[in-house]
Amino acid sequence: MAQMGSSPRRIVDDRGTELKEKVVYINRVAKVVKGGRRFSFNALVAVGDGKGKVGIATGKANEVSEAVRKAVEAAKRSMVELPKTGSTIPHEVVGQHGAGRVLLKPAATGTGVIAGGPVRAVLECAGITDILTKSLGSTNPHNMVRATMNGLTRLVSARQVARERGVEIDQIAYKPRQEG
Repeated sequence: MAQMGSSPRRIVDDRGTELKEKVVYINRVAKVVKGGRRFSFNALVAVGDGKGKVGIATGKANEVSEAVRKAVEAAKRSMVELPKTGSTIPHEVVGQHGAGRVLLKPAATGTGVIAGGPVRAVLECAGITDILTKSLGSTNPHNMVRATMNGLTRLVSARQVARERGVEIDQIAYKPRQEG
């Protein structure tokens, strides 16, 4: 009984900021015991503020709603800030996790989110609206979501690169796909 999520649900966290919550994948797992089978559910969830912060997590419980609730709480705690250039990412990157590899490529304004289900969920929650993606390895939702997060956390802005090199921003040969 594996299923994919639908449109993002809006929730409000304790600090009053509105967050997007998206159930990426739900899996029913069975444990065989003396009296038969015990079923429980795994939920993979992406949570973001739509402005460049996103987190992912899994939750496990005997009911779907409880598994989703646990995953959302854990995802809120694991949120990270992402550099953005307009409504896309600053540069091309390949994220990896296990056998899952995801190519993330900046796109021009108006392109939209060109991505499969698990990757799309993370990008929508992050607020990235123009991006090209390609799954290069495993299509397992857990690996794809974690590979996407790996790629997103490895992004650096032109400002960060200039600061690390100790030069001015205009000395770096960088042409963004969008002005931001």
